[in-house]
Amino acid sequence: MSTSPITTHVLDTSRGRPAEGVPVVLERLEDNGAFLELGRGKTDADGRLRDLLPAEPRPKPGTYRITFDTSVYYAAQGTTGFYPSVSITFLLRAPEEHHHVPLLLNPYGFSTYRGS
Repeated sequence: MSTSPITTHVLDTSRGRPAEGVPVVLERLEDNGAFLELGRGKTDADGRLRDLLPAEPRPKPGTYRITFDTSVYYAAQGTTGFYPSVSITFLLRAPEEHHHVPLLLNPYGFSTYRGS
């Protein structure tokens, strides 16, 4: 199975475990200033989402946004968090490269980085 050119991985740092069942939406900023939805899904038992986009065609360069519905995840954990969602906007400059956008999550904070 081919992997999406844009993937994500969510880790719950407060539990030291992958965050399963986090709804994710991937969008691209269009010329008219609006975001166009390209894909959606939920993280698997390993906290990964590998099929946001088909392997081909490659995404075009531009501004992308990936949004995580953390409220759904926290509700499933029986807890609440300060951030009901987390949106990460990033630039895709090299469509031939794989872009991995991880999220490290806890109820009162988050961080991200360009993964491999």
